[in-house]
Amino acid sequence: MTAGVIANAREGGKTMHRDAIEDIVRRAYGAYAEDDRATIEALMSEDLAFTSPYDDRIGKAEYMTRCWPNHERIRAHRIEKLFIEGEEAFIRYEIETVDGQRWKNAEWMRLENGQIREVEVYFGSK
Repeated sequence: MTAGVIANAREGGKTMHRDAIEDIVRRAYGAYAEDDRATIEALMSEDLAFTSPYDDRIGKAEYMTRCWPNHERIRAHRIEKLFIEGEEAFIRYEIETVDGQRWKNAEWMRLENGQIREVEVYFGSK
């Protein structure tokens, strides 16, 4: 395997480049500040599993109902650290709200066939 190429071990899976994974992650966070629902929906797998301190493995439809409306409060996600291994990414970021509040969170994502398949959110400090 060449550097920068991530092999998908599942039979029939696609091979993703590290840059492609980073692009998906950055586009997903960018969709919040840009009010771009179409992008976030396209980046998420139909069988998404999303977990946070408030959500336990909810699916895509429930995520869009419960979580997406929060994008109206977000001015920016500033990615501070992004680690990629295989088809997984770990992201530490700062959120800035439209009223100027800031806090840090971390997320683990698993991608599958070019889409976000699983997310675990860990809330941080202000």
